[in-house]
Amino acid sequence: MIPASKLKRKRRPDSALGLLSTPSFPAIVGTADAMLKAAEVTLVGYEKIGSGLCTVIVRGNIADVRLAVEEGSRLAEKLGQTVSKLVIARPMPNLEAVFPIGSHLVEIAQQQRGYSRLSNQSIGLLETRGFPAMVGAADAMLKSANVQLSAYETIGAGLCTAMVRGSVANVAVAIEAGMFEAERIGELNSVMVIPRVLDDLEAMLPVASCWIEKPLPLLFSNRVKEKEKELVPLENLEQLSRTIEQEPDT
Repeated sequence: MIPASKLKRKRRPDSALGLLSTPSFPAIVGTADAMLKAAEVTLVGYEKIGSGLCTVIVRGNIADVRLAVEEGSRLAEKLGQTVSKLVIARPMPNLEAVFPIGSHLVEIAQQQRGYSRLSNQSIGLLETRGFPAMVGAADAMLKSANVQLSAYETIGAGLCTAMVRGSVANVAVAIEAGMFEAERIGELNSVMVIPRVLDDLEAMLPVASCWIEKPLPLLFSNRVKEKEKELVPLENLEQLSRTIEQEPDT
């Protein structure tokens, strides 16, 4: 049952939802980057639906969302990776309650994930069809340039993407070396290099747990150790009363 509070949420009159689908993970990351840099939109995330298809989701006012989707579509078409695109003006609250399209998901993702030591670096994505080709390409990239393997992603249909981080020059050299190795082992499907990753996109990209630094919780003892009190010996009350009775009145 959908909570009534979610269904009755007020809609902004100028709000819009933009979706763009591609058959490649590097392509969806590249189009998401282009959309964020083209207009004032918020990246909600990306959805993997199998068979190698991915959909990037953005939100904002109607004009900005239209501009962002057109810019992302232009890049996807240039890469030969466009599947479909959609702009929904004033989406119904029921959509947000059911589909993963709410803008609040960005805040949740940022809260759940700690700081990555690879943030604020260029990123290179290399996608292959077949896991061995991706692993071999990743090894070649690490050996050819000063880059770090940050994570990998699978989207179905045998498509795997290795992600490396480093300076722009090192990432470019690494991607080139990885391409040759991927083609030697199996099938190279797609590559992408993004020199500057925006914060919204940074928060959505997968990062291996070894690169995540989460603040350690502060440990406080619930029990406060009190200083032991010294016991004061009491006089024998019975003896004291007899002494008082025996004293003469003054």
